[in-house]
Amino acid sequence: MKIDKTVKQETLYIAVWTAALSVLMQAVFLIIRKWDYTVLLGNLLGGVTAVGNTLLLGLMVQKAVKQDEKAAKKTVQLSQSGRLMAQGLLLVLAAVLPFFNLWAAAIPLLFPRMAIVARRFLADKRKDAVVSLDEDDDEEDDEFDEEGGGAS
Repeated sequence: MKIDKTVKQETLYIAVWTAALSVLMQAVFLIIRKWDYTVLLGNLLGGVTAVGNTLLLGLMVQKAVKQDEKAAKKTVQLSQSGRLMAQGLLLVLAAVLPFFNLWAAAIPLLFPRMAIVARRFLADKRKDAVVSLDEDDDEEDDEFDEEGGGAS
């Protein structure tokens, strides 16, 4: 199955945010003097899992939209269960194996959600900026008309 362009773009978007937030998390561990190699390895495990989960979610949606309603529902349920179990397994591995920091593995699982919230926030800000610019243009047009320079 060929990966859809949108799935690739969304996975890349999540990967970039995950990488950026991972660097920030590493810095926090350094600042609070809790950083060691287990933090890096845990972060890598959690980050790869978060991005992989996003890719699998996109592939599931890509598959489900081509199916009838009953088959799509089954695909969605199986995918959700499988991805949730994989994340649970990740956390168990991070808790049991001594070379992973559990917190550093768990926190990156939240990064895709943060990226989605950031996208919405930034989109709303852009929309507000455009509306504000449009209102400023309207005010300038009104002033121009009041001065008698525009056609009324």
